[in-house]
Amino acid sequence: MAHVLVVGGGIAGLWTAVRATDAGHTVELVTKAELDEGNTRYAQGGIAAALFPDDSAARHAADTIAAGAGLADPGAVRVLCDEGPARVRDLIRFGVAFDRGESGLERGLEAAHSRPRILHAGGDATGAAIQAALVATVRRRAVHIDEGAMLVDLVVEGGRVAGARVLEASGAITVRRADAVVLATGGSGCLSRYTTNPAVATGDGIAAAWRAGAQLADLEFTQFHPTALAAPGTPLISEAVRGEGAVLRDAHGRRFMFDVDPRGELAPRDVVARAVWRQAIAQGGAPVLLDATALGREHLARRFPGLDAACRAAGFDWANEAVPVTPAAHYGMGGVVTDLDGRTSLPGLFAVGEVARTGVHGANRLASNSLLEAAVFADRAARALGVAPAATAPSAVTTASAATVVTTVVLTARGQLVERAALQTLMWQHVGLERDEAGLTEASATLSSWRSPEPLDRRSAEDRNLLDLARLTVDAALARRESLGAHFRSDDPLAAARHAEEAA
Repeated sequence: MAHVLVVGGGIAGLWTAVRATDAGHTVELVTKAELDEGNTRYAQGGIAAALFPDDSAARHAADTIAAGAGLADPGAVRVLCDEGPARVRDLIRFGVAFDRGESGLERGLEAAHSRPRILHAGGDATGAAIQAALVATVRRRAVHIDEGAMLVDLVVEGGRVAGARVLEASGAITVRRADAVVLATGGSGCLSRYTTNPAVATGDGIAAAWRAGAQLADLEFTQFHPTALAAPGTPLISEAVRGEGAVLRDAHGRRFMFDVDPRGELAPRDVVARAVWRQAIAQGGAPVLLDATALGREHLARRFPGLDAACRAAGFDWANEAVPVTPAAHYGMGGVVTDLDGRTSLPGLFAVGEVARTGVHGANRLASNSLLEAAVFADRAARALGVAPAATAPSAVTTASAATVVTTVVLTARGQLVERAALQTLMWQHVGLERDEAGLTEASATLSSWRSPEPLDRRSAEDRNLLDLARLTVDAALARRESLGAHFRSDDPLAAARHAEEAA
């Protein structure tokens, strides 16, 4: 049996820790914040799975591939959709109380799904319910848990990952040795000035894996959620609200989404997010409005209690008025390249959840597939621990080559100390919903003029990771000259033609 170091305390890390312990491994779990802090807790919409008689794994797979804009890996998608129902049943056994109606489990519809298949808990508190159940489950296992311990770098010996350098809560940096390290550190949503992510989402695992020599891919694909409340903190307003019948209106109260896509408000996220972005620009910066008033006060309070409270806290009565919304960075489709069992290109290193690039999401994640991906591939990774890998390596990098990226970063790692707010503003302006050669080139030059701090505390370690990932993301966005899914190049001639057609 192996000594396994799991880094991260969301659904991916907790699931891995539970399954690995049950398999007889010795498990050590570290997380830089408390166990209940991270993106899992904030997931509102739910978890997608083909559990109902009028649905099938094949339908779910077809929807996932369509949303992925041609880049989703069919094999990974089949695994996700075929194994998803069993993982949801596991969650129920772990104690997640999904919402039920008179006929059994309630299910909702979200954008780009051809069937209602989204399970939710506590109305809009699905992630919090899953997190609580998994935390309780892992605490019943013999898992050594360290909260307030942050990954700094991976330890590589003889071409194999042998542990990690960790910034302890005390401020000391120690080496934690392990037979296998599982990264479950989430994404890098805090690269952007406007984000739905909590402050912990600074891409620690992706950056550390890259510095250790692991393959990365698809960092240019950042999903912007169309409907974050245009208020301090940009709190997320779940896709499920539109699935229940809420609509988007311009500043004059007119619905505009059907001018853009025949699916209206339920088009894929990248389509809706760009439409909201362009509409706001067209009306002089005034925000687009989300109108949920037709759903009624009682239904909104029952189905979306957390959102109801968030709107009221921001000063809006969404049962009586349309509320202002804006796109915000939400999820990264790229990350550390893995095979279908979570193995990376570095022996001894696994990655699961948003930190990983399994190929499931392609260029645009289908709504409510993220929690499912974490559960499915964490389960597979836990089963693969201590098992010799197959002859095939993780899928090839599909963006800029690792050699190109490494050369760029090494040659430009000098200059003034990076400031996080300036980096986030730069990324929002030039690497946001729409990009072009000029803006990306300007961003690259500016990032080249900044240098990373020494990782002496949590803030400096996070800033180093954000700067590394900003450079890698810009390089990837420059290398992919065509528009695809969430990566929209306005200087792509075909994209410009599509934009003109949409505007007409």
